[in-house]
Amino acid sequence: MANTGLMTWLLYSTLFAAFLLNSDAANANERKVHIVYMGDRPKGDFSAKATHHSMLTSVLGRSSSAQESLVYSYGNFNAFAAKLTEEEVQKFSEMDGVVRVIPNHILKLHTTRSWDFLGLSQSNVGDQLQGDVVIGLLDTGIWPEHESFNDQGLGAPPSKWKGTCQGDNFTCNNKIIGGRYYNSENWYYEGDLKSPRDSEGHGTHTSSTAAGDRAPGASYYGLANGTARGGVPGARIAMYKVCWSFGCGAADILAAFDDAIADGVDIISVSLGSVFPVPYDVDPIAIGAFHAMKYGILTSSSAGNSGPWPYSVSNYAPWTLTVAASTIDRKFVAKAVLGNGQAFTGLSINSFELYGKTYPLIWGGDAANYSAGASQDLSKYCITGSMNSYKVEGKIVFCEVLWDGTGVLLANGVGTIMADDEITDFAFNYPLPATQISTSDGEKILDYIRTTENPIATILLGETLTDYMAPYVVSFSSRGPNPVTPDILKPDLTAPGVDILAAWSPIAPPSIDWEDPRSVDYNIISGTSMSCPHASGAAAYVKAAHPDWSPAAIKSALMTTATVVDPNKHEDLEFAYGSGQINPTQAIKPGLVYDANETDYISFLCKQGYNTTTVRLITGDNSSVCSSTLNGRAWDLNYPSFSLAVEDGKQIDSVFTRTVTNVGSANSTYTVQMYSPPEFSISVEPEVLSFSTIGEKKSFTVKVGGGFISQQKITSGAIIWTDESELYRVRSPVVVYNVLPGYTFFPPQTSKFQKKPTTFHGPTTSMHHKNGILGRN
Repeated sequence: MANTGLMTWLLYSTLFAAFLLNSDAANANERKVHIVYMGDRPKGDFSAKATHHSMLTSVLGRSSSAQESLVYSYGNFNAFAAKLTEEEVQKFSEMDGVVRVIPNHILKLHTTRSWDFLGLSQSNVGDQLQGDVVIGLLDTGIWPEHESFNDQGLGAPPSKWKGTCQGDNFTCNNKIIGGRYYNSENWYYEGDLKSPRDSEGHGTHTSSTAAGDRAPGASYYGLANGTARGGVPGARIAMYKVCWSFGCGAADILAAFDDAIADGVDIISVSLGSVFPVPYDVDPIAIGAFHAMKYGILTSSSAGNSGPWPYSVSNYAPWTLTVAASTIDRKFVAKAVLGNGQAFTGLSINSFELYGKTYPLIWGGDAANYSAGASQDLSKYCITGSMNSYKVEGKIVFCEVLWDGTGVLLANGVGTIMADDEITDFAFNYPLPATQISTSDGEKILDYIRTTENPIATILLGETLTDYMAPYVVSFSSRGPNPVTPDILKPDLTAPGVDILAAWSPIAPPSIDWEDPRSVDYNIISGTSMSCPHASGAAAYVKAAHPDWSPAAIKSALMTTATVVDPNKHEDLEFAYGSGQINPTQAIKPGLVYDANETDYISFLCKQGYNTTTVRLITGDNSSVCSSTLNGRAWDLNYPSFSLAVEDGKQIDSVFTRTVTNVGSANSTYTVQMYSPPEFSISVEPEVLSFSTIGEKKSFTVKVGGGFISQQKITSGAIIWTDESELYRVRSPVVVYNVLPGYTFFPPQTSKFQKKPTTFHGPTTSMHHKNGILGRN
């Protein structure tokens, strides 16, 4: 079957959103939000707002105009956001001290069983230390009255906390200790709330997944019944609402990072990302995360929902943690039963009970809404508006594609059976009884309809099955290679992101129909938006155990202790799952960590083709200098994984330099094991590392060699450092793959990457129609 209507709808909505943002409407005088970036905050007594207001006044001519134009004046770096015409943008671009003027592009928002599946049971969770950890989430807001956010047993926020609670209709407590909201475009649609309160559901879901309190008896209409909880139920939550029904503004994202750093968060969770690859110096998440890293804050980010296409991963900066989405050991199905007794099991989170009652069954192609210009070729897909209500009313409709159910619902149908093979590994929840079966089963149903005088059917209530194949990376999860820096493996790891039950805003639609009037306290949704807060919670768990560890050390601990994912389930290997599935209980005792700091990342950027000026765009520090203009590979960045991109026709030949820090036993000796496929060999020098103190560092080199290769898909091996007691096992994947000539490093202004097809093929699985059909990571 061709692309589903689901995908087509999302493509059209994405294009429409891009049109709204980028169309000049032949009006160069139209004011649009831009970020005027000047790098480092000057030392000493410096009033950012006064300085920025003065700059605006000099360009706009009047103080009152400057006041109206200014949107944000950032405090942790010298920049501001303002509404500017094209002419004013040009004037600022030519002004001394201004490094770049960046348009305000719009980004898209990329559980109880899941934490047990990861081995982080309630008995492992200690609230006392977690109470000092604050997770800041950049999302759609939060519903503060939800049971998952009660503060029973929690004391006052930690003394380091400097945040605030914004808005008249939003109240914080000792669980949700901060709430801010941002909307630089001043775009509000029906249902949007001008406060940190969540009208979309997404932010409430991600917050509770990361740090929600224990809530017994949670379920989605009886499905997935159990005690809902986050990974660190004792941690604090700060919400930075940057996303609305239209998306998430770059200026708002930077402002939220700026505030989160000043407020005193420990982990930043970002379940959103850019649709297409962008250089680090214009990516608001990369820039914000770099500043957070300088202040000791790790940013956990979603990999995106554009899989399984290669080069589709987003949030690929090496100073961020990039999280793919994988399954847990349950899945949701619903059966369609025909009048002849045949039963077909399909994917669905079906919350509707028909009590076994049968209804007339028709084919969507026999119910075309000719008055609306539809034809049989359209109505067989049950596209919204294409259905004839006279023929659909009171019936179950068989449709030849996966859709959201609104076509049948609005035509007064009872339910829908959809045949589609494009999505086979996760389920949607619908606004009416529905299930998605295979196309081969669909042919049997269509044959039954055509050969039976009065065909009838029913759809049974949803069931929960055990998925014995879990974990495996879900099809929609974005894949590597890294589209900007091929020598940095992305994603970093994977976490549960499929069919996750978590808290929900009671005013947000519970299904993929954004006009669904029902209200729920918990919802089951899928996306890398769901896997990201799992990693954020795991990072907070490590931070609570080791409050003095750097962001790179926490990230390394999560990566090198990850559970190895079965490579036989994934043709794209580490491009799907990175180092493996997070294992929080192991991550607090990694033995060795690969640490890195701001200087290491600056050196990396300089070798990637950035110069002193463009590096300062990212670092915000005027002391950042690229001493060499020579481009080079990223082999000596102290990263916990190894990636070697080999240009077609060239030889496999590289030497990686790494340094590990002992965080395990004081007197310990580690011996390395190497695993590699026939295509290449791995050697490590030295093969034994001996430590006498905690905090001691040791360096080693990894040589990867082999023959000349062309058109070689990804192959992988690993190196594993194990101590003599076998208490610590520090694993790093080593991947080798081919790229086209010229793709081994990318200067920032001329970034090359292998583009995915222009048609949209991957679902973003946790959104409603307001943002396309689904829209978030």
